[in-house]
Amino acid sequence: MEKEALLCSVDADEMVSQQPKRCKAGLITMPFIIANEALARMASLGLLSNMILYLMGSYKLHLGQATQILLLFSAASNFTPIVGAFVADPYLGRFLGVGLGSAVSFLGMTLLWLTAMIPAARPPACSHLTEGCKSATKGQMTMLLSAFSLMSIGNGGRSCSIAFGADQVNRKDNPNNHRILEIFFSWYYAFTTISVIIALTGIVYIQDHLGWKIGFGVPAALMLLSTLLFFLASPLYVKVTRRTSLFTGFAQVTVAAYKNRKLSLPPKNSPKFYHHNKDSDLVVPTDKLRFLNKACVIKEHEQVIAPDGSAINPWRLCTVDQVEELKAIVRVIPLWSTGIMMSLNIGGSFGLLQAKSLDRHITSHFEVPAGSFSVIMVAALFICIVLYNRILIPLASKIRGKPIRISAKRRMGIGLLVSFLHLVTAATFETIRRKKAIKEGYLNDTHGVLKMSALWLAPQLCLGGIAEAFNGIGQNEFYYTEFPRTMSSVAASLSGLGMVAGNLVSSFVFITIENVTSRGEKEGWISDNINQGRFDKYYWVIAGFSALNLLYYLVCSWAYGPTVDEVSKCNSSSVEVNKKARVHPSSSQPPLKVRKEKLGDRITALHQLVSPFGRTDTASVLSEAIGYIKFLHGQIELLDDTGLKRKGAPIPNQTAKANKGKNLRTRGLCLVPMSSLCPAHNMLEAQMELNICREAWK
Repeated sequence: MEKEALLCSVDADEMVSQQPKRCKAGLITMPFIIANEALARMASLGLLSNMILYLMGSYKLHLGQATQILLLFSAASNFTPIVGAFVADPYLGRFLGVGLGSAVSFLGMTLLWLTAMIPAARPPACSHLTEGCKSATKGQMTMLLSAFSLMSIGNGGRSCSIAFGADQVNRKDNPNNHRILEIFFSWYYAFTTISVIIALTGIVYIQDHLGWKIGFGVPAALMLLSTLLFFLASPLYVKVTRRTSLFTGFAQVTVAAYKNRKLSLPPKNSPKFYHHNKDSDLVVPTDKLRFLNKACVIKEHEQVIAPDGSAINPWRLCTVDQVEELKAIVRVIPLWSTGIMMSLNIGGSFGLLQAKSLDRHITSHFEVPAGSFSVIMVAALFICIVLYNRILIPLASKIRGKPIRISAKRRMGIGLLVSFLHLVTAATFETIRRKKAIKEGYLNDTHGVLKMSALWLAPQLCLGGIAEAFNGIGQNEFYYTEFPRTMSSVAASLSGLGMVAGNLVSSFVFITIENVTSRGEKEGWISDNINQGRFDKYYWVIAGFSALNLLYYLVCSWAYGPTVDEVSKCNSSSVEVNKKARVHPSSSQPPLKVRKEKLGDRITALHQLVSPFGRTDTASVLSEAIGYIKFLHGQIELLDDTGLKRKGAPIPNQTAKANKGKNLRTRGLCLVPMSSLCPAHNMLEAQMELNICREAWK
């Protein structure tokens, strides 16, 4: 949810309003935007919960084929938001992105509903006389896959919904702006969460008891209502677009670094040689991935820099911010890849088939739909978040007597560990369930229901929710803290990319296991009858991959080093310790050592004053300071002599002899043009002038 929500988010100063009047926007637009997303999410999740049953029952697809379709559909649905961000931000605008996405999603759901309404759109029912089932024709499969494709494309457009909503309420001139944004985000996530629960319970119940015609018609109607509500408030919206795309910036840095590959890198701490924004805190690039630094090196200032300070050709010269943004995303790729394992599974449909084979009765007259058991995972996720933020962390902080916080990177590791335990639990349960099915004589009965409560699925579902709470939220926080603020869209999209990669890897593993285990006309692990298949062994294979991935995470975490939060925390701690040591020196510390530390601090301050880029040893710093004091003293004397001349006062003979034959520069009157002091590229010339003056005076 969060990855899609913030995928198109950017800072307000990067936007250009097409309608300057902000009086139209505000909280009045919030109900329409929230209703659009909540209804759309309810419709899409309501369709997918029981989809494996529809594909296997109405379209006569085998479990392997149906799982492949759903895995690829999930991968496409997680990838299209990235394409949507690339198209909507700089080209269409978010209003058209969300509006067209909603309309396309409605078309896809309507097409899927028509497959249930029109008998010719799906294969005929199986004939018990001939004991054969006709498979779907190419036309029927084309209609089905077209519906899935349209829904994936529509999801990509709707991914900018929360960013578009933030545009309506975000006003920097409002003193309560932060509170208004907080209210919007809180209500947005609250209603989308409620919509998920309704989809997994109400719509699934309708599909189970009223059939596919009504079960697919209700989501299509909800999507139509979502689209109409969004466009109904069109006159109230403020439409904004972004000037540039971060993806274009990444390409520019890569091209510029390649074009400037023969340039030699300037010395460290030389901001005059690097192109940077005037208001940026980054004036020199970091030493990591130094080959990319050549993209922001200024070769000839007049030829590459425009009068307004921007680059004439952004494909040959980039800013330091652009270089550091690309470095940030390259650095996190190894740690990002460890999250792929979170989306590696059997396909999400096997749990539904497991639940159908178990006793789901709460009372003698009420049976919980098999697709509704996913609510347990959602509930575990939110309960874990509440316990962590409201009980665990405050209690630990109270016990330790100081604020306690688990870093985002560690929470990612905890999530991977819990995910491994989730897979081990799932494999163990499936082994027990299959043995009980064989014992009760259901080996060849696909529809047999065991005398075993479906609540035995709860432990593995709870572990899955806890793993997502730690790893999923930890990933998002890790990306947002490690990336610059301008990369919020990229930070959000990385989680979606991880799901895309996980679904694709799941599809590959599924095909490989099915082909390898069914060689030589043997009964493979993948079977339409889950009692005959060996899905327990499948789970153990994935659990093995998860164990290896956990070790891989440890290596990547060690190689990445400290995070931004850890570095800032370490620096603040050291500064606090130094302050305490200076104000309250330890009684056990010798007085001589205290005096040496104070003297060292003063030498450091003097070094920053007289020669910040020079040598740092004490002798060199003192020598520079003495020379600088003599230089200033001489400057004062010469200025006094010049003032006496202008007043007509006589100059002493010694001073006149000393200054005889010297021009203004040799007399110490170092006049530096003001034009040399403003642009960063002329600072070197000004420094050279000053050095010449000092050498001449010596």
